[in-house]
Amino acid sequence: MEIRGERECTECGTRWSYYETGEVACPECGSLRSVGREERKLHTDSPAELDLAPLIEGIDERPLAEVASEVTERCRRYVRKRGFIDGGTLRDLDDTYLIASELAAAIGAYERSLSSGALDPGTDNAEQLHLLALLGRERPSPSAVPDSLASARGLAYAKAVSTYREDLLTLLDTNDDPDPAVRRALGRLDDHVRRIEALDGTVEPRTAERLVEAAHDLGFALEEDDEVALARAEDRLDRLG
Repeated sequence: MEIRGERECTECGTRWSYYETGEVACPECGSLRSVGREERKLHTDSPAELDLAPLIEGIDERPLAEVASEVTERCRRYVRKRGFIDGGTLRDLDDTYLIASELAAAIGAYERSLSSGALDPGTDNAEQLHLLALLGRERPSPSAVPDSLASARGLAYAKAVSTYREDLLTLLDTNDDPDPAVRRALGRLDDHVRRIEALDGTVEPRTAERLVEAAHDLGFALEEDDEVALARAEDRLDRLG
C-alpha cells in the first residue's frame, strides 16, 4: 500500500516515522489524529524482531520438543509482519526471514517424526542438530540439510520467494518504465515456486537455494536496473529446469 510514513501529531506536534514504529498512534500522547509530512510511498513492511533467545536458554538441558510450539508461533508471527518494501525501498530476502520460514516448517516435521516414533527425543540426531543451528540464527548449507527435513526447507523457501516476488511485482507495476524482461523472469520464477509447492517441497535443497538466489538477482535487477543481475537470474532459472 502507499502511505505517508512521516507523521505529525495534530494534538501535541510530535513527529515520528510509521515506517520505523508501525504505529498510527502518537508515541508521545497516544492520539490517533495526525497528518502526513511527505509524499505517499509504497510500504509493505512492519517492524518485527525474531527473538528466540529466551526460548533457547538452557536448551542443552531440556528436550527441544518443550519449546517447539512457541518457536513455531514466534517464527510465524515474524513472517506475517514482514514485507519487502520499506518506504518505497526494496528490502532483501534476508537470512532472518528464511530462517524463520524454515523453522516454522521444520519444527512441525520434527514433531511429527517424534510422534511417529521415528526419532528419539533424548538423543542427538541430524534433525535436532539442524534445528539447533537454525535456532542459533545460522542457515545451514544445502548439503547439510537432513533428508528428512529437505521438504520443509523446499516448501519454506518456495513460500518465502513467492511473498518476495509479489512485492517485486508491486514495485514493477509502479515503475514509469517497467522492464518486460524482468516481468517475464518473475513469471518464470512463479512457475518454479508453484512446481515446488505442488511437490510439497520435495526437491533437492540445492534446488531450493537456487530459487532463492534467482529471487535475489531479480530484486537487484529491478532495484538497480542491472542487466547482469537479470542475466544471472535467468541462468539460475534455466538450471532449475
